[in-house]
Amino acid sequence: MELQRIQSHPVFRQLARERARFGVGMSIAMAAAYFAYILTVAFMPQVLGYPLWSGTVMTWGVLIGLGLIALGFMLTAIYVRRANSRFDRLSACLLEDIR
Repeated sequence: MELQRIQSHPVFRQLARERARFGVGMSIAMAAAYFAYILTVAFMPQVLGYPLWSGTVMTWGVLIGLGLIALGFMLTAIYVRRANSRFDRLSACLLEDIR
């Protein structure tokens, strides 16, 4: 009975909808970047094999790979910031209304 009351509450539905939409959007962004990198490795490896500048052994592939790792950290930080602001406010509002 209590579970149904919470699930039917408009604030809970809004919270669930926003979290799902935000999480799926961020997952799609990370997956798209990762698959673009993998497809580049598979079909155009010479692009990633170019050195950053003449005389260096570091290639664009290494730099882009590090960028993918950084993107993962950045997306995580964005999600945590959103969860600690918007989602926590909605959760507090829901708890206040339920009590």
